[in-house]
Amino acid sequence: MKFIDGGVCAAQGFKAAGLHVGVKTHKLEKKDVALIVSDVDCSAAAVFTKNVVKAAPIHVDQLHLADGTARAIIANSGNANACAPHGEENAEAECAAVAKALGIPAGNVLVSSTGVIGQTLPVKVIEDAVPELVSLLESSAAASDSAAQAIMTTDTVKKEAAVETTVGGKTVRLGGIAKGSGMIHPNMGTMLCFLTTDCAISAEMIKAALVETANVSFNRISVDGDTSTNDTCCVLANGLAGNEPITEKNAAYGEFVEALKALAVTLAKKMASDGEGAKHLMTCTVEGAADEKTAETVAKSVISSTLTKAAIFGADANWGRVLCAMGYSGAEFDPEKVDVRFASAAGEVEVCRQGRGLDFDEALAKKILTEHDVEILIHMGEGDAACTCWGCDITYDYIKINGDYRT
Repeated sequence: MKFIDGGVCAAQGFKAAGLHVGVKTHKLEKKDVALIVSDVDCSAAAVFTKNVVKAAPIHVDQLHLADGTARAIIANSGNANACAPHGEENAEAECAAVAKALGIPAGNVLVSSTGVIGQTLPVKVIEDAVPELVSLLESSAAASDSAAQAIMTTDTVKKEAAVETTVGGKTVRLGGIAKGSGMIHPNMGTMLCFLTTDCAISAEMIKAALVETANVSFNRISVDGDTSTNDTCCVLANGLAGNEPITEKNAAYGEFVEALKALAVTLAKKMASDGEGAKHLMTCTVEGAADEKTAETVAKSVISSTLTKAAIFGADANWGRVLCAMGYSGAEFDPEKVDVRFASAAGEVEVCRQGRGLDFDEALAKKILTEHDVEILIHMGEGDAACTCWGCDITYDYIKINGDYRT
């Protein structure tokens, strides 16, 4: 397996485009609608937010995915189409416009939105622009880049990746684009993410692979503790790689899932690193846990802790924040077996051993925590299980960004 260029267009038979159509009326230079299309029908699946308040596109996608088939995805930024007048009607109108332009059933089109909640989606500007979007479709890295830019809101960088692997003796490619910067907390993966592959795999197996993958990638990141109304991660598999179709959890399924996880973890880390106002990517690895669930619970609690985030922002080796977050995580463990270290490209420092503080070099610790990528390494001394989760620090800029997000 190797990482390659091409993003969402890396796999055979996928095209994409991005365009400014007028959803973002105050940012005329920003692309705000993306379109992803396969040359043929795809096995398709998606996972969505666990928030009880769900945006209209999610309800539409759940209906359209009932048969496990899709061929195109249209997504807009600048308006969430959540808790908004005519929500489902407008989401269906987007699908219908794409279907008409491509000559496919509207039920084979998926739709996503991201942006401000509660405002009516200006669907006509999207409908009017669909023919131009279709004319711009290309199978290229530039097209993936354009689509990735079109789904950005408070993101400061686009998020895309692609991998190439072998499945059943055939070369298979997987690619994806994502957006996510705020309202990110483990509970599916708070974001929009669109994944494509030319692997031949049944709808049942692609759904199983996506759920398994989301649980160890998008469900292990946190920026601010909020779970959005619009969280969607969907995957399209068009089968053009020519491998024997995967219809059960066999060796080929394992090969595919390994690549899908590598792709998803890469995109998840990009989102955590680009948290609103963030200066640091926080990686918390818990080892020596009694079981993986305990390790995950502890790691999630640490990367979600506001006080731990604040300490990392201040480059303050306040390891007490880490133990405190572990203690209220709900996991059962013996605090007197816990060791904690901080690490980065600048080095490593042990700050706690068997639940007790150590004398350590404060200057070295500060240097370590000043790096962009910071690791919190925990050993629980109770078993062999491990888990890694990702988050970011919290800064003054987070408040600035969200204090006037709507206005």
